Amino acid sequence: MLPPLTFALLIACLLASRLPQLPAPGVLAGLGALALLPAAYWRRSASARCVSMLFGGFCLAAGWGHLQLADRLAPALEGQDIDLSGVVVSLPVRIERGRRFEFAVDAPPPGVPSRLMLNWNDARRSEQGEHGEAEPLAATPLPAGSRWQLRVRLKRPHGNMNPHGFDYEGWLFARGIGATGQVRASPPPRMLAAEAAGFEPAVQRLRASVRSRFEHALGVGREEVDAAPWAGVLIALAIGEQRAIPTAQWALFERAGLTHLVSISGLHITMVAALAGWLFTALWRRVPALALRLPAQRAGVAAALVAAAAYCLLAGFGIPAQRTLIMLAIGALALWRGRFASPVDALALALCAVLLAHPLAVIDAGFWLSFGAVALLFYAAAGDVGTAAGPVRRWLRAQAAITVGLAPLTLALFGRVSLIAPLANLIAIPVVSGLVTPLVLMAVVLPFDPLLWLAHALIAWLMTGIAWLTAPDWALWQSAAPPVWAVAAAGLGALCLLAPPGWTGRALALPLMLPVLWVQPERPLHGDMVVTVLDVGQGLAVHVQTAGHDLLFDTGPRYGAEADAGERLVLPYLRAAGVRRLHTLVVSHADSDHSGGAASVLDGLTVDRVLSSVPSHDALRLRRPDTADCAAGQAWQLDGVRFAILHPLPGAVERGARSSNALSCVLRIDAAHGSALMTGDLLADGEAALVAAGAPLAADLLVTPHHGSRTSSTEPFVQAVSAREAVHAMGYRNRFRHPHPAVVARYEAAGSVQRRSDRHGALRYRFAATGFVVESSRERDARYWHNGF
Repeated sequence: MLPPLTFALLIACLLASRLPQLPAPGVLAGLGALALLPAAYWRRSASARCVSMLFGGFCLAAGWGHLQLADRLAPALEGQDIDLSGVVVSLPVRIERGRRFEFAVDAPPPGVPSRLMLNWNDARRSEQGEHGEAEPLAATPLPAGSRWQLRVRLKRPHGNMNPHGFDYEGWLFARGIGATGQVRASPPPRMLAAEAAGFEPAVQRLRASVRSRFEHALGVGREEVDAAPWAGVLIALAIGEQRAIPTAQWALFERAGLTHLVSISGLHITMVAALAGWLFTALWRRVPALALRLPAQRAGVAAALVAAAAYCLLAGFGIPAQRTLIMLAIGALALWRGRFASPVDALALALCAVLLAHPLAVIDAGFWLSFGAVALLFYAAAGDVGTAAGPVRRWLRAQAAITVGLAPLTLALFGRVSLIAPLANLIAIPVVSGLVTPLVLMAVVLPFDPLLWLAHALIAWLMTGIAWLTAPDWALWQSAAPPVWAVAAAGLGALCLLAPPGWTGRALALPLMLPVLWVQPERPLHGDMVVTVLDVGQGLAVHVQTAGHDLLFDTGPRYGAEADAGERLVLPYLRAAGVRRLHTLVVSHADSDHSGGAASVLDGLTVDRVLSSVPSHDALRLRRPDTADCAAGQAWQLDGVRFAILHPLPGAVERGARSSNALSCVLRIDAAHGSALMTGDLLADGEAALVAAGAPLAADLLVTPHHGSRTSSTEPFVQAVSAREAVHAMGYRNRFRHPHPAVVARYEAAGSVQRRSDRHGALRYRFAATGFVVESSRERDARYWHNGF
């Protein structure tokens, strides 16, 4: 009976997670009363138990959401400097301009949440040194588990909202983080205690000490030492700190289907438990006095569970770790009592426990992959019952179950699946789980550096071979975001394919799985177009789609040395939209908030033509020497839609200008049922030149110049365009305070409907015979935890 009840709880949590707004507490109380009504029939009716669990689970999940919402930053406190004391309760992570960490607030004042995500920027100055010079904040140690007095400037959780994009606000909400912010330099941060009291700070100090010892042993951060490039993988295997792995290495693991091996997975935790249990049992048997008091097998079971719990704590106690520990606890209890524990019931109980503790776990991809993988292993193992299958056959069948069974879910979540994953896992699992991980864990316990050197040599050797395997383009299958019905059909097809031998429904597997591979998103008709202004923060990226071609205008900002909007936001969106080739990439000018993602887009997609106004020495032209200058008069037609460059004048890019904004490309697009104007960071004098030249400026949609800055959107230009819709592409609470109030007033006077990417997310405009349709990501994909306005 446990699996149906757990399934009802899962459905309840899923329903609650899809709500744009939570029911009022009074409504939840009424639903809670309904959950109690079937209680009288619990013993006689399984349906009554499931209905009761469904209503009760929904009330639990929604009630948990209310509690979390109550622990968020009050809007009135955004942008205010607040003095707080609290504890660093995570490992500080190095970011582009400083460090990031979680901060648990002591006795939060009204309106301030109990848990924050803070940036400690190196660029700021903290206090005067002894010779009067400014000392950078980076020089101040920030140990995990320490207590501080800080002045912080906070804002409500906010993330970019794009179709099929990562929900950063949901990720923060699920972790209980009610605000993000910056540590202020004045007054200087003050450490109150290097070691704060409490269990969580102690665990974080232990994790930090392991990371520090590993980094020191492997030469990380020391210029005079050739640091081990795969040190981040060893740290991730020891303490679950996956942010230590560089982006390029993550991409290789994803391409090979090996990301589960660098997570603290159930396989690793089970291995630790088995090894600890075996060693403890062997030692216990050698002490007769102990063996007489407690059988060695029971002592070994208890030791295995303690070792598994310790490893889970060291690894950060994520969802896969929680699931594994609960299942191990159930198995340990069954062995202790001499009873058999059903694997299905153990999995159901683990799922139930995770959902009761974290009702919003259902929005985490790791939740579905973790429980799905174990369920598939049980399903595959059931097919071997009563057969003479040897260990090799069982191993191969388990690998096939994981690869085939999770492929539909992986495509739905990430839009890609590794075709060489079965082969890569056959090679990598014995090396990583059987050799590297034990060496790493031994190095945690024993401060013997050669253990880490050997582990690093093994992982380096392994990944050299994996890199060779993943080199062909066909190694990674990429697909547009499939519809829900296609994913469900493919999942059913995978179950048919993995069914026990002799089952007649196996022939249905291929027809059921094909739609998830071949279904493509709907495209505009001939002469129509769809314009999507992406939410990339303080920057710009616009996707224009016709019946058979795609154009990208700007690529969003660069966030740091290893991150940009092209890699994080634009490419995932384009892949989910089914785009594999760009007809034209227009990079309006050299400013990094418009050109920062260009390199990632060029690496990730085939781009037929590049137009830009960047100078000859720009990295874009070095990467694509065939980049053509934007020049007024250029025009082309695709699928009945006309594209034309209005600015700058021919030869202007070669002559140069006092600022890159003055050379910004301006693109006009005319479809059968409307027009759009993209202006980049066009300045007032450029606008005046276009108006004076009588350029065709009138358009239905205008992406406003320079994000709504007061240096642009002059009244003559605004009147000449007379846009039905004006979009300000901008970052949340940006330091430039775009759009300027005077600019907003001009567009309002012109009768334009104004929308902002920070408030509406990505904005999609459909120009078709059926009408002019506007879609906002924040409205279409609204969830109750999103930052409303």
